[in-house]
Amino acid sequence: MNAKALSRLSLRALWGVFLVSLLLPGLAAAQSFDLLKPKGGSGPLSPEEAFQVETAWQDDGTLAVSFYIAPGYYLYRDHLTVSAEGGDAPVIETQPGEMKDDPNFGTVEVWHDHTEAVVSDITGPFTLHWQGCEEKGLCYPPQSREIVPPGGAATASASGAAQSNQATGVPDYAQSAAPSEPTATSEADTPTPPVAASKGDGNRLNLSSDDGLVAGIAAKGGWALVVASFFGFGLLLAFTPCVLPMVPIVAGMLGAQGKDLTPARGLALTGTYVLAMAVAFGLLGIVAAWSGQNLQFLMQAPATVIALALLFAVLALSSFGLFELRLPQALTNKVSSVQGPRGTLAGAAILGFTSTLIVGPCVTAPLAGAFLYIAQTGDAGLGASALFALGLGQGVLLMAVGLFGSAILPRMGEWMVGVNRAFGFVFLGVAIWLLSRVVAGPAILALWALLLIGAGVALGGRDRLGPESSGLRRVGGALGVAALLAGAIEGVGAASGAADPLRPLAPFTAGQTVMASTSDVLTEDDFTHVETPEALDAALNAAKGEPVMLITTAEWCTECATIAREVIPDPQVQAALRHVTPIAVDVTKTGAPQQALLKQLGVIGPPTLIFLSPDHSEAQGTRLIGDVTAPKLTTSLSEIAQ
Repeated sequence: MNAKALSRLSLRALWGVFLVSLLLPGLAAAQSFDLLKPKGGSGPLSPEEAFQVETAWQDDGTLAVSFYIAPGYYLYRDHLTVSAEGGDAPVIETQPGEMKDDPNFGTVEVWHDHTEAVVSDITGPFTLHWQGCEEKGLCYPPQSREIVPPGGAATASASGAAQSNQATGVPDYAQSAAPSEPTATSEADTPTPPVAASKGDGNRLNLSSDDGLVAGIAAKGGWALVVASFFGFGLLLAFTPCVLPMVPIVAGMLGAQGKDLTPARGLALTGTYVLAMAVAFGLLGIVAAWSGQNLQFLMQAPATVIALALLFAVLALSSFGLFELRLPQALTNKVSSVQGPRGTLAGAAILGFTSTLIVGPCVTAPLAGAFLYIAQTGDAGLGASALFALGLGQGVLLMAVGLFGSAILPRMGEWMVGVNRAFGFVFLGVAIWLLSRVVAGPAILALWALLLIGAGVALGGRDRLGPESSGLRRVGGALGVAALLAGAIEGVGAASGAADPLRPLAPFTAGQTVMASTSDVLTEDDFTHVETPEALDAALNAAKGEPVMLITTAEWCTECATIAREVIPDPQVQAALRHVTPIAVDVTKTGAPQQALLKQLGVIGPPTLIFLSPDHSEAQGTRLIGDVTAPKLTTSLSEIAQ
């Protein structure tokens, strides 16, 4: 197949993607509207309803365990186990099951309807573990219960992201399978929420038992609905501050084509950009399933951030004309000569792929929901498909720019030299923004100062203007002067130790602000800060009987800084905060304690806000993820302060 035929085939494929992208929003909107309707009884059962457990101590010291499994669900035989800390584990005897070709674990032995087991050789407290799935494909996280022999007090403990609820009686659907003689339940059989338990003295953290965004959508309409819905979510995310900065980058990529830019060429470039971005999202989902790690931490690791910043610095230097980025000659002969990072399909793919690593850290509800579902179930296929559709949805706006770019963008000329240089400054700005997650604030302000001063000089802020100067040059000169002034202010802020580029003069106004506020305004500095599960337990114990707001935050989280700067000081938020105990869960570090905290709270990454009522159970439907506004925060706070 020659290069022209390959190009035509690629264009047809991209046209197909674009046409599908025009059809999916309607399906996504219709299906999403259906999701807003009351679920009634059509949704998946909670793990406590799907797998109800009864235990009864026998005269010989053994424990009889009965599982009542709801229709349409099954329990794995090899996942029914026992464990004990600090001693020998008891022995568990189970009944034979049925062989099943399971989509999650291959050929396995499972139970339907009802099964029983006997635990013997019990020498002390132990933990009973089990796991099951729904026939439609929804797989529940492992469940567990701590069992204490007669004479001891039993407690429930969390395993993974959920914990089992104990049934107080035989469910209606299992009456036919129930033993003929009634059995007494032990003290361990009292109901407990499906939550993470705190280790504090008598204190318990009861998190909401929502199945999650992806699991809920999948149960409602299956794989197709998940993909369509996430495409719709991507469309909405396309207009957020995380994605809009990609528009000028794509515009510059198209502008570099000059007279060669046609609707087909523009669609090919932006289609490649969007497909690469969507593929990167899908790969992130697969990596999440295989590694089981928190990708938010991996993407924010200093090494990753610095590598990305260096990449954009290289792109900036190329835009300034210092050198050209080229593919190996063998690939160049087959595709086309590479004239820069933004002028070819290969360059577009590189930019699209790397842009995912910029957009990804902006944790939004769909992205967090997909990662949480993948982490809990290991279903890489559905998770990756959802994230791929999310990337396509985010790219529809960019593909529209590519399709109509030839009609709205000026033709090639000397102005393109200025455009290339302008995008060099844009790439440097992206690099500085990335470094702000791992580099101290004053150093970042110094970098912004250098960038703004350089941009001001390039715009002509120091040039003399005469009567013959064009209007465009005068506008450029004015912008250059503004950039020089802004750079000087950033430099003063850096020298004075300021940490926020948007408030470079804060050190000079801090004293006045404190006097004006008379210390009445709560800030994140006034919150209780915790970095380990033990510290969180202690903070919750100290706030026993009080409503609590948990805010997961990190120094490298840009959205967290926005919440602290613009949302927390809001008067209505301040009034609502007076009635709760705020706790800041700091995950700036990326060690095991922070991973354990996120796992305990069921959080993918910051910013995530959890609202606990006075008994420290999470108020249903109040959790906030990603973009948090003052009205949203006030509403959630009012739910727990009543």
